[in-house]
Amino acid sequence: MRIAILTTMLCLSCYGCEQSSLAHYEYSGATMGTTFHVTVVGAADQQPPAGLPQLLQQALDDIEGLTSTYLQESELSQFNQNASTDWTRVSQQLCRLVEQALEISQETNGAFDITVGPLVNLWGFGPTGSRDEPPGAAEVEALLTRVGFDKLQTDCEVPALRKAHAGLNVDLSGWAKGFAADELAGILIASGIDNFLAEVGGELRVQGLNASGEEWRIAIEKPAANGRDIQAVVNISNTGMATSGDYRNFFEYAGSRYSHTIDARSGRPVTHQLASVTVFDESAATADGMATALLVLGPDDGLELATALGIEAIFVVRGPEGFETFRSPSAN
Repeated sequence: MRIAILTTMLCLSCYGCEQSSLAHYEYSGATMGTTFHVTVVGAADQQPPAGLPQLLQQALDDIEGLTSTYLQESELSQFNQNASTDWTRVSQQLCRLVEQALEISQETNGAFDITVGPLVNLWGFGPTGSRDEPPGAAEVEALLTRVGFDKLQTDCEVPALRKAHAGLNVDLSGWAKGFAADELAGILIASGIDNFLAEVGGELRVQGLNASGEEWRIAIEKPAANGRDIQAVVNISNTGMATSGDYRNFFEYAGSRYSHTIDARSGRPVTHQLASVTVFDESAATADGMATALLVLGPDDGLELATALGIEAIFVVRGPEGFETFRSPSAN
């Protein structure tokens, strides 16, 4: 998902594709500080449109130019640099993105919060650089005054955004890659393609069947800090999928482990034993945001929320004998 707040690790699989009479076409490249991969499946005599790679790349470039916090010229960076607390005109697309992300914040009571960026930077997991010891309590408390989804308003009829605090910053990293996967899916569908996998930085949308004529087989990585292995394999079709984990980006100090998964409500890294969460939803963007929220909430509160909202989720928890996997009722 994003290096600053969480890392998504997914292994994408198309087992047996070489044995099928269906053709599959691969497109990949760089975007948003990560990579994207698209697999298109169809009859051998029905090739994808010639300009499809350019359409896919342009859509991703447009999203990056809209939402990046690393590009100073992006629309979101320009909004963040504006210290005004008056209504600020923005594009309709940026406004809708923020509005949709704030809906996830409201549903999760702030467990997913697109204003958490300053805290992520303070703990050494953002673009401002790493650190090898935790910040002081006073530093955390000072930043909490300008963090909180309730300090950000939208009026997409105008369209415009407004900050309640001049120092508020918006970071859509936990939403934009899922949104990008949704946008790629929209392009593929509009191009008359029925079977595809579209993945951006680990967040993905799949439709139809793989080249073996079966559901797409996706391997969820075991959330171990060292080495790479498979925790579980799922068969999916016509859905979005996103995984959030805390096992790649952390530091240790005085015998304690500090994860890059920051709870915006407390201003501190989470301390529970939930290592990763995978969420399935028809929207990869929604799956992206919800996976972050459930990871922040932890195994108990996360499962309670997933159950209440009917979220399909797979939880991987650190147990005394290794990693344990359990599912929300909607995912069983």
